[in-house]
Amino acid sequence: MAQKFDHDIFYHYTDFQALDGILRRAQLRVNNVLNMNDAAEMRLFISGLCQAVVKRLEEDGKKDLAEEVQDLFEEELKKEFFYSAYAACFSFYRDDAAQWERYGNRGRGVCIAFHGELLQKMAEGDLSLQKVFYQDDMTEHGLVDVFYQLALSGTELSGDNPQIKHAMHDAWICSVVYKHPSFASENEVRLVVYPYEKEYFDVNPCYHVTKERIKKYYPLDLESMCWKIGIGLEDLIAEIIIGPESTQSAWILKDYLQDHGLNELAEHVSLSNCPLRRPPA
Repeated sequence: MAQKFDHDIFYHYTDFQALDGILRRAQLRVNNVLNMNDAAEMRLFISGLCQAVVKRLEEDGKKDLAEEVQDLFEEELKKEFFYSAYAACFSFYRDDAAQWERYGNRGRGVCIAFHGELLQKMAEGDLSLQKVFYQDDMTEHGLVDVFYQLALSGTELSGDNPQIKHAMHDAWICSVVYKHPSFASENEVRLVVYPYEKEYFDVNPCYHVTKERIKKYYPLDLESMCWKIGIGLEDLIAEIIIGPESTQSAWILKDYLQDHGLNELAEHVSLSNCPLRRPPA
């Protein structure tokens, strides 16, 4: 069942190269979560889940089972790259200092405002739109009881066991939208795809090569996605905000939009009011 959101606009903080890809090429990249600045969160979720299950078993005097569960999760963590999900990240906050700093090229980038209701309609099939949850202690998480009951059931605690495999599958999916509570101020939502489990996911991967490393991503065809729900690209985007540290001229950005046939969007360009300013070096 699709999640419901209380916000009308989702804000995507990025740089001008990504803006060009979204507007001129009509592509939205979903990037490997393991390459994001919070890449360790998937591992932290799985580790926290393990600790909560082990603790519960130990408190019940099931030390041998606790050790088996510990071994099971240690083996599972070795599969982290296989379970990598790909995501595009949004915030519910407009013109937010933390978002500019972390995701908007340190305030020199741009914020693209998407109509949330339309983005939700586009998130179908292989894609899902999920709100990030922020939690430190996994004791009360529903999956703790799932693994606890599996351990008590006498089933083989192995990654080859279909029941265990199913539970681990659910755990990895949860891990993609988990963050430590210290990130809670971001109020984030993610457009997610899981290439490893999508038999009919027919988007070919691409690779972005820089001087320092190679990144894998999947380009989503925004033009096709918009067409499926009967809208144009300009209908999807509510406004474009130029970052507080950016040297980008608003008039040149408007010219860029008009020259690419986005005349209506050109009327919705603004400058950030965020007082994010760097002290002189």
